[in-house]
Amino acid sequence: MLLLFFSLIVLVIYFQSPLSHIKQIRVSGNSIYDKEEIIQISGVTEKTNIWKVEEEVIEGKLKELPEIKSSDVKIHLPNTIAIKVDELKRIAYITKEKHYLPVLENGKILKDVKVAEIPVNAPILSGFSEGDILDMMIGELETLPEEVLNSISEIQHTPKDTDSFHITLYMNDGFEVSATLRSFSEKMAHYPSIVSQLDPEKKGIIDLEVGSYFKEYETEGAEKVEEENEGEG
Repeated sequence: MLLLFFSLIVLVIYFQSPLSHIKQIRVSGNSIYDKEEIIQISGVTEKTNIWKVEEEVIEGKLKELPEIKSSDVKIHLPNTIAIKVDELKRIAYITKEKHYLPVLENGKILKDVKVAEIPVNAPILSGFSEGDILDMMIGELETLPEEVLNSISEIQHTPKDTDSFHITLYMNDGFEVSATLRSFSEKMAHYPSIVSQLDPEKKGIIDLEVGSYFKEYETEGAEKVEEENEGEG
């Protein structure tokens, strides 16, 4: 009985002493948010009693950050908390005044995040707003080969009476592409083989809406170009 009494006293002293406090907070998986920002949002400090930490509560707080897809919080006794986050990818950017607003893989535009410079593998989008069209555009971009994605400078949503999904692309190599979102990623995957058949000194419009056609700027005729499947000899 006396042993139980002293054990209870030791436990009470332990829970009220710094010995039960968190000594280390590990953060992994983050690139957009820095470690300090994630720790601040989590609400955990070195004065927090490790036995009072609720993993699901912390995960809920982190989910409120617009670029966090998910998080996983683990307690490692005696004094460590591990926070692992999975961030949403920035797929493209939309221009606003002299800045760029990131567009995430879930189709959300970060209106409060202004970027002065954008990565080379993220195209600029014009004429898009949050909704089904933008979601479809982002989904198509995610399936493109990296080589093709890196070659796109800007994509404009240019709907027609006959096709509300029509888009116009301006490529880094100087060509213009007319396409529809309905078959965009499928046809654009062949872009390298298409431009390899064209004279790089003669710029114009590559029409991928139906088949593949090239029309040089300031000419009337259109030249048919073939879509070559990779891997075919």
